[in-house]
Amino acid sequence: MGRPTGENHLFAGQYAGFWTRFWAYLLDLIVIGSINRLIINPVFRALDIPLLEEGVFSPMTIATAVVFYLYFVLMTKYLGQTLGKMVFGLKVVELDGTSLTWGTVIFREWIGRFISATIFVLYIVVAFTNKKQGLHDLFADTTVIYEPR
Repeated sequence: MGRPTGENHLFAGQYAGFWTRFWAYLLDLIVIGSINRLIINPVFRALDIPLLEEGVFSPMTIATAVVFYLYFVLMTKYLGQTLGKMVFGLKVVELDGTSLTWGTVIFREWIGRFISATIFVLYIVVAFTNKKQGLHDLFADTTVIYEPR
């Protein structure tokens, strides 16, 4: 039978809606915060780097951003889902049914997510598009579906 191609592999009702994606994202933020507290904070303390320094270019802000983007890019590229998406049974897919490429993942998770996170109200677009796509999905021709079990 092989893997289906085109949009035929996404059946009605399989697109993940706003609230499920929202809760998965919040869980991902908890994971990222935990990584920062378990790894980054102790390393910074050992190297005597301040944890509470203010500013966009403070070491802690940069380290947090690196963890954030590496988490989303690597998890999405290698597994098609983050830990939050795994818990809720969600998966990122290309609209044309092909495998996620590095270009697609980086564009979706880095550039698209930066825009969505910077202007958070834009994330609500998920609730109003036919395929439940956020701006980052629209930019990258992806969507999030409920993973077949």
